[in-house]
Amino acid sequence: MRSVVSDLRKKGKTIGFVPTMGALHDGHISLVTRAKKENDAAVVSIFVNPAQFGPKEDFRRYPRNLKKDAKMCGKAGADFIFVPEAKEIYPEGYAAYVNVEGDLAKVLEAASRPGHFRGVATVVAKLFNIVLPDKAYFGEKDYQQLLVIKKMAEDLDLPVRIVPCPTVRERDGLAISSRNAYLSPEQRKTALVISRTLKKAVHAARDHGFTDAKKLSDSIRSAILSQPGIKLDYAAIRGGTTLEPVKRIEKGCVILIAAKVGKTRLIDNMRI
Repeated sequence: MRSVVSDLRKKGKTIGFVPTMGALHDGHISLVTRAKKENDAAVVSIFVNPAQFGPKEDFRRYPRNLKKDAKMCGKAGADFIFVPEAKEIYPEGYAAYVNVEGDLAKVLEAASRPGHFRGVATVVAKLFNIVLPDKAYFGEKDYQQLLVIKKMAEDLDLPVRIVPCPTVRERDGLAISSRNAYLSPEQRKTALVISRTLKKAVHAARDHGFTDAKKLSDSIRSAILSQPGIKLDYAAIRGGTTLEPVKRIEKGCVILIAAKVGKTRLIDNMRI
């Protein structure tokens, strides 16, 4: 990969980068397509990062299909795919990790999944140092992850522009995710309450002037919990750049939901 990057740089080429854990779907492909459109070369990494999974999470179950992923990348215009082994990223004796501190990395996903963002920030920093991209593309579905990576890149003076990209959804509104593959047809119907509730909440705030964050949060929780078969982790309205709690809903706020349907944990969000 370093050799490829060196050749591209010598030719004055710009590099767009899409880090993934594989199990690619239309959301990933939208990132690859944009990376290719905005740069001379598009690089996709496929690496299921063990450092971001907790001890009771689905690292071993996480879907892997490199042949299918590679074919999708090729159709989307990717020029190179980087597929390192875990022992290459974390060789024996590996001991250096990146911690993004402060409130951003303590709330919501960070509170529910201790150590998760430490693993994310570490692997993304390493991938940035290997690929040396001009721009890196991340989906807004993982909204807190996006903010953590932006903060990490900014604070470490990494010469890469982080490009946020809109969440891609199924026709019925469900946010596309690799974990959707775990859902049975009945569970998938149950999961629709998440996007449906988000849409109604944004409509209430944006089009009807609903500004009381606590009341709207309570309404969101009630709507989610009224759906049988779903277990709510959190439903929160936060500032769009800091994820700080807000009392009054304003433009730029974001509504975030995490919930379990069966054994599958799903996250989604919508900005106001």
